Amino acid sequence: MSLIRGTALQGYAELVGELGGELDPLLDLARLPAAAIGDHDTFVSYRSVVTALEAAASATGADDFGRRLAMRQGLEILGPLGVAARTAGTAGAALHAIEQYLAVYSPAIAITVTALPRTRLVELDWRIVVRRPPPHRQAAELALGVTLRVLRLLAGADFAPRSVRLRHRPLGDPAAYRDYFGGPVEFAADSYGFRFPAEVLQRPLADDGDVHALAQQYLSRIAVPSASATADAVAELIRHMLPTGGLDLDLVARQLALHRRTLQRQLAEQGTSFAALVDQVRRDEAERYLRETDMPLGQLAGVLGLSEQSTLSRASRRWFGAPPKEVRRAARSVSQQVKNQAREVKT
Repeated sequence: MSLIRGTALQGYAELVGELGGELDPLLDLARLPAAAIGDHDTFVSYRSVVTALEAAASATGADDFGRRLAMRQGLEILGPLGVAARTAGTAGAALHAIEQYLAVYSPAIAITVTALPRTRLVELDWRIVVRRPPPHRQAAELALGVTLRVLRLLAGADFAPRSVRLRHRPLGDPAAYRDYFGGPVEFAADSYGFRFPAEVLQRPLADDGDVHALAQQYLSRIAVPSASATADAVAELIRHMLPTGGLDLDLVARQLALHRRTLQRQLAEQGTSFAALVDQVRRDEAERYLRETDMPLGQLAGVLGLSEQSTLSRASRRWFGAPPKEVRRAARSVSQQVKNQAREVKT
């Protein structure tokens, strides 16, 4: 299983509703929590996103569901990566930043921008990098639709690809694809992507070098390392993956491109273990949710990747020496005392 940020489905609920569909059954089918939809800070299963898109297209009868959803998304779904792209000096530099750090948004997908020999064209390829991916026609059309919008933002509203490539056959009227993408579309191709003039890469942007440098620095810091794993990086990945309910050592090792034994050895060298990190992350997240939210305990158990509320109760007694309700009550009491003290200081 590979992951993608919740903003991959930004606008999904609204579009399903406008097309006369029912949201909850689709999310249940895809095993997606409603709170994750559109949330950049939450990772969800990429396979679940693919299922949600295909199911929505089928349920609503909208063959172009992915393309329609793309009209509701843009560079903002990439979060800090979008900031790095928007503040680059040229369109080419922006695409390079996206290519370099796309795994921060999702390790399940990748793009490559290359110059075509003996032409004045470049080729942008989009691909899924998970093994044995499920059928993903809607997901691919969503990705290319968003990419087109990003290219028009970076290169100008007049941007039009010389050609568009789709690995699948048309879903509906082939002529609608040309109208949508603004160029000829090749179906049943060997890859997904665009070809466009190389000069597009030289188009200047509203260069903001300071902000761009800060965004690049931040992305470098949070990017998951491929050759080694620090405890902090593993903990961060665990935190994002807990709500998926499928967290285990092999899964995390695959996300880090490491063998499970290599990951275990590296963590042992840092004085910890995978199980200890999972427990610590769960403890920290439980404390934060109990202190800051009114989330029902059954739902909190799911967010923490625990099987049921009773498991959360036992863990809470081990972590904090008290059941979750008492931990929440004590946290609220402390918070209220702090507020009272703050008011006293002001007066």
